[in-house]
Amino acid sequence: MKKQLFIICLLTVVVNVIADDTPRHRQLGWDVEVKQGVNIGAVSPFPLTAEVRSIDEYSPRLNGTAEVVVTRWLPTTPKLGVSMGLKFEEKGMKTTAQVKNQRTEIVSSEQNIEGYYTGKVSTSYSATALTLPVMLNYRLNKSWKVRGGFYYSYMLSQSFTGFVSDGYLRVGTPVGEKLTFEDDSMGAYNFNEHLRRHNGGFQVGGSWLAIRDFTVNADLTWGVGTIFQKAFKGTGMDLYPIFMNFTFGYRF
Repeated sequence: MKKQLFIICLLTVVVNVIADDTPRHRQLGWDVEVKQGVNIGAVSPFPLTAEVRSIDEYSPRLNGTAEVVVTRWLPTTPKLGVSMGLKFEEKGMKTTAQVKNQRTEIVSSEQNIEGYYTGKVSTSYSATALTLPVMLNYRLNKSWKVRGGFYYSYMLSQSFTGFVSDGYLRVGTPVGEKLTFEDDSMGAYNFNEHLRRHNGGFQVGGSWLAIRDFTVNADLTWGVGTIFQKAFKGTGMDLYPIFMNFTFGYRF
């Protein structure tokens, strides 16, 4: 009888050990997660300015992201946690818009010309950045959590270029000399040297624990500062990075 009781107790301990396969760091209130996905969005004025009459074309491009996130769940309030991540990401887009009297600076006949443009504007933007998000997390249940916080990005490389066509430029002022772009005539612009290296903003998102330790995530990031240096007025408007980040993750 004693032997049987000993075997039952031993089996119970073994089963409990096998069933409790939660990693030690998670038992102590830490989560470590890796994520990979894409950014979809644009750099845009908010709200759209009166100069922008229509958006004729938009291409979000394939902007990859890879991220490591560490979360500390608070011992006194287990549903609340603070997380910090390190993300390598790309952001970019291509657009074609119809504008009226938009301030710009173009290159025509190898000369830089400033003025007010009416017609078609094609823009291409791309950036590669290291981003540090700091978030407050809240667990709704075992499968769902939401979060909100802020992020800081350092731009490793970036580009803002394009051209104008099918329209005209008023040189200097809205009633200045008229420079016309017709047929195959275009005026190019390149504002790369005026882009800021540092950017930051707000981030909100949520995660679903889909299967065991695999997660599906969505986050909205909204920059609070324009992508251009403060003194630059070449576009006549402030452009903010607004992107959705969709990722799949694995929790260790």
